[in-house]
Amino acid sequence: MASKLVMIVVIVLDLIAFGLAVAAEQRRSTATIRKDDEDEYNMCVYDSDISTGYGLGAFFFLLASQILIMVASRCFCCGKALNPTGSRACAVILFIFCWITFIIAEACLLAGSVRNAYHTKYRTIFSEQPPSCETVRKGVFAAGAAFVFFTGIISQFYYASYSKARGAFQPYGGEANVGMGAYK
Repeated sequence: MASKLVMIVVIVLDLIAFGLAVAAEQRRSTATIRKDDEDEYNMCVYDSDISTGYGLGAFFFLLASQILIMVASRCFCCGKALNPTGSRACAVILFIFCWITFIIAEACLLAGSVRNAYHTKYRTIFSEQPPSCETVRKGVFAAGAAFVFFTGIISQFYYASYSKARGAFQPYGGEANVGMGAYK
């Protein structure tokens, strides 16, 4: 049977990660081109860098929830094997989908955070073209939030199906006869 405590903690961690990813999308850095005090150079001026922290926070909360799921299910590496039933096949498929969505979500969150933290230091002389003030594209953190949501749902189904397959009836695998050595 699946542990309700594990499922609740994973839901809470995934909800926090989702909220932070949405907040990171809402608070992405923006840049404006401004002239210096002497009107000689154009330079990029960036606003708050808070979405980098939100993105990294979402990254680590999602990572913690997946580590908890993998430790609780022993990630198919340790312990006795599962029964070869329909629940096992479902658990394996969900395990694969869970990891795919997890990797995509982590990549979106990490790439968005790194890109948001990157600020161009270039400046140009007044007569030249204005500098390229690069910022993270709209939707990177939103894609991360969507995949955090999918990862949360799939990981819950994975853990439930894994627990169902693990707790299923297993026939006795020992000897077929009754040992009588201890009786006289």
